Amino acid sequence: MVSNTEPEPAEVACVASPFAGVLHPREVPLGGPRAIRVRRTLPQRERSLIGAWCFADHYGPQDVRSGPGMDVPPHPHTGLQTVSWLFSGEVEHRDSAGVHAIVRPGELNLMTAGAGICHSEVSTTATTVLHGVQLWVALPDADRDTDRDFAHFVPAPHSVGGATLRVFLGELAGQRSPVHTFTPLLGAQLDLDPGAELTMEVDPSFEHGVLLDQGDVAVGGTPLEVADLAFQATGNPELTVTNRGARPARVVVLGGPPFPEDLVMWWNFVGRSHDDIATYRAQWQDHHERFGAVQGYRGAVQRLPAPALPNATLRPRRNPGV
Repeated sequence: MVSNTEPEPAEVACVASPFAGVLHPREVPLGGPRAIRVRRTLPQRERSLIGAWCFADHYGPQDVRSGPGMDVPPHPHTGLQTVSWLFSGEVEHRDSAGVHAIVRPGELNLMTAGAGICHSEVSTTATTVLHGVQLWVALPDADRDTDRDFAHFVPAPHSVGGATLRVFLGELAGQRSPVHTFTPLLGAQLDLDPGAELTMEVDPSFEHGVLLDQGDVAVGGTPLEVADLAFQATGNPELTVTNRGARPARVVVLGGPPFPEDLVMWWNFVGRSHDDIATYRAQWQDHHERFGAVQGYRGAVQRLPAPALPNATLRPRRNPGV
């Protein structure tokens, strides 16, 4: 749900690719030069999408008692859903649909931007350690101009062979989330006991990603570092995750069928063309009603300005193999 606040955001033509392996994160600031740092694994040149998942940030554990926490002023989104998932701490969410919610560990908060929304997020004063992931889901063309919406869901933990599973979107190991998505998706937290190896049946029509939060973990025999994202292509009926260490480990599992549409993602917007992005940017700068306004945000900067568009045409590319 967090704004992409890179000062010079790159054009990203979101496409499938033949890449199979491990995506390593890059560090970026969240919310300005004095902000916390986050580790971004999607999008990348090697792979922009896993199913409809188009953006993944991992942050913390960050002790915010003596340093900056999360404080992202109102900023816009189009053509996507945002998924907020915390391991510790709390974040106050406000949006232009009138939603005011507190994001807590183990509780899904899913915001649908649709045709346009703006929102803010601020870590609460009760937060000592902030730790979690921020994820975006691209909406298909038929639904990208849908109405603003917000869903909240608390998945029950379930034991599965030396691990604890919380399915917040989709279905895995017999557990299903009731939350609506516009394409088939999987999103789950998996906590593994020391030494546990878990092989799960998965939908072979899905691409899968496993994001390591903590621990000594291998996916399909390939070891990961913290914030690495392992990718498994379609055609695999099983997914194997192993905790090789003597301490508990935690991962986030993502999945979905290959996204069949060409996308252009720039700053906080998902569109289909340069003209889409230019229009969204101009409307945000002009305070257009497409995005509405956030009520109750108390930060020093009331609204994030959009960066300048690059001096080039933003172009989508075809999705190979789709």
